[in-house]
Amino acid sequence: MRLTRYLPILDWGRRYDRAALSSDLVAAVIVTIMLIPQSLAYAMLAGLPPEAGIYASIAPILLYAVFGTSRALAVGPVAVVSLMTAAAVGEVAQAGTAGYAAAALTLALLSGGMLLAMGLLRMGFIANFLSHPVIAGFITASGILIATSQLRHILGVQAGGDTLPEMLTGLIRALPQTNPVTLAIGAAATAFLFWARKGLKPALIRAGMRPGLAALATRTGPVLAVVATTALVAGLRLDRQGVSVVGAVPQGLPPFTLPALSPDLLGALLLPAALISIIGFVESISVAQTLAAKRRQRIDPDQELVGLGMANLGAAFTGGYPVTGGFARSVVNYDAGAETPAAGAFTAIGLAIAALLLTPLIHYLPNATLAATIIVAVLSLVDFGILRRAWGYSRPDFAAVAATIALTLLAGVEAGVSAGVVLSILLHLAHSARPHVAEVGLMPGSQHFRNIRRHRVETHPAVLTLRVDESLWFANARFLEDYVLDRVTGDTALRDVVLMCSAVNRIDLSALETLESLNHRLRDMGLRLHLSEVKGPVMDRLKTTHLLDDLTGEVFLSQYDAWHSLCGKADAAA
Repeated sequence: MRLTRYLPILDWGRRYDRAALSSDLVAAVIVTIMLIPQSLAYAMLAGLPPEAGIYASIAPILLYAVFGTSRALAVGPVAVVSLMTAAAVGEVAQAGTAGYAAAALTLALLSGGMLLAMGLLRMGFIANFLSHPVIAGFITASGILIATSQLRHILGVQAGGDTLPEMLTGLIRALPQTNPVTLAIGAAATAFLFWARKGLKPALIRAGMRPGLAALATRTGPVLAVVATTALVAGLRLDRQGVSVVGAVPQGLPPFTLPALSPDLLGALLLPAALISIIGFVESISVAQTLAAKRRQRIDPDQELVGLGMANLGAAFTGGYPVTGGFARSVVNYDAGAETPAAGAFTAIGLAIAALLLTPLIHYLPNATLAATIIVAVLSLVDFGILRRAWGYSRPDFAAVAATIALTLLAGVEAGVSAGVVLSILLHLAHSARPHVAEVGLMPGSQHFRNIRRHRVETHPAVLTLRVDESLWFANARFLEDYVLDRVTGDTALRDVVLMCSAVNRIDLSALETLESLNHRLRDMGLRLHLSEVKGPVMDRLKTTHLLDDLTGEVFLSQYDAWHSLCGKADAAA
C-alpha cells in the first residue's frame, strides 16, 4: 500500500484494460499533434533551440506517468514557466550559447530537486500560500509580457527587454526595420489562429462534421498554420527575403545531458528555481484538481510534487528545461478521452517518433508562426476582470492583484511573482492579526447566540459574551486582549466575561500567556473570565498548563450553559 502511494502506476496499472488503451491512444495522437508546434514555440520563448521543447516533452511526461496521480494532466513546457526560465537564465548567460542551455538544465535540476523534496516532506499545502487573485494577476501580467515579447518575431525585427516599457520602447525603435513578408505571414497566422478558436468548429459542423469530432479537429489549428506557412516559405524560398525560420533541428532522441553545477550558478538560480517550482506547482495542481473533480477522482498534492519533481529531473538530464502541467494540453487530453496517465506515455512516444523522423520537415517553419501560436495561446490567460471582481469584493485583494500586475509589467517576472508570494502571506497575516470578535447574545426562543449588531438578541448587563472567530497565536493575541479590556473598561454593571471559543482551533504559547495576563487583569478589575465551547484538541493543550487552575471563572461545554448559569447567578445576587 505504501509503495503504491509513491508509485501510482502500480495502482491504475493493475486495472488497465483494452478500453482504456483505446481511449489513451486516441488522446495521445491528438495531444501529440498539438504539442509539436507548441513545444517548439515555448522553447523559443524560453530562449532555447526548438528541439529543447520536444526534449522537455518526452522524458518528463514518461516520469510523470509513473509518479503522478492525475489521469489527465499533460506535463511539458508552458508559457509562464518558459518566460520565467528566459528571465532567470538570461541573467547568468547569453541566449544562444552553450552556457545558456546548460543553465536551463541546472534550473530544471534545482526545480526538480525542490519539488521532490517538498513532496517527500508532504508540503503540498505550499500551494495555499499564493492566493488565487494574486496568481490570476501574475498570470495576466505574464500573458501581456509574453505576447509583447513575441511581436518582434511577427515584425521580423531585433528588439529585446524584460519589462513592458523596455519591450515597447525596443519595438517602437525597430519599427522602421519591419520585414513586410514576415509581417504578412505573422499577421495571417495570428488572424487564422484567433479565428480557428471560435470559427473553425462551427465551420466544420456546417460542413457536416459531427460536433465532437469538430471540437477535436479545432485543436489542430496550430498544426494547420505550421504546415501552411512552412510550405509557403519553402516553396517560395521566402527565407531569402529575410523571413526568419527555425532552421536545422537535430534528428534523434533526447540526448543525455549534465547540468552545470558551479556554486556561483547554483546560487544565482536558487531563488528563480524556487519561484518557478511554486508557480509551476500551483498552476499544475489547479488544472489537475479541476479535471479530476469532473470524474470524481482525487489528486494527492504531495504526490503531485513528487511527480512534477521527477519530471523536472528528467528534463534536466535529457536536454530540456523546467516543465509543469499545462492547462491547454491537459484540457485537450481530457476532452480527447484520456483514461490514465498512460496517455501521456503514448504522447511521449509520439513525440520521440517526431524527433526521429519529422524534424527535417520544420526547417522552413517561420518563427513568426511560432510567435503567433504563443500570442494566441497566452492571450486567453489575460483576465483583467479579476481587477473588477477584486475591487467589488475586497479592497485589500484588489491592492494585491493590482500591485502584482504592475510589478510584473514594470519590474519583471521575478519581481512580480516575488511580490505575489509576499503579498499573499501579508494578506493572510493582516487578516489573522486582527481577528473578528463579535459580542453575541441569545436568539429568543433558541439556544443559539448571534452578533448583537446583526440580530435582535437577549443580553444581560452583568454578562458579556465575546465570540472569537480565529485561532489565537502570537500575531493576534494582543489584539484580543486590548479588545476585551477596551470593552469592559467603564462598564460598572459587568461581572462576567465569557470567551466563546467555537471557532478557535489552536492556541499557541504566546496566546496562552496573553490569556493568563487577561485573566489576572480582569480579576484585578473585579471580573471573572470564563471559556465556552472549547474544542477537544485545544482543551487537551490547556489541561497541560496552569491557565485552567488559575482561571477566575469556569469552562462551559456550551455557550447556552454559560448563559443560563451566569445570568441566573447574577439575577440571584441582585
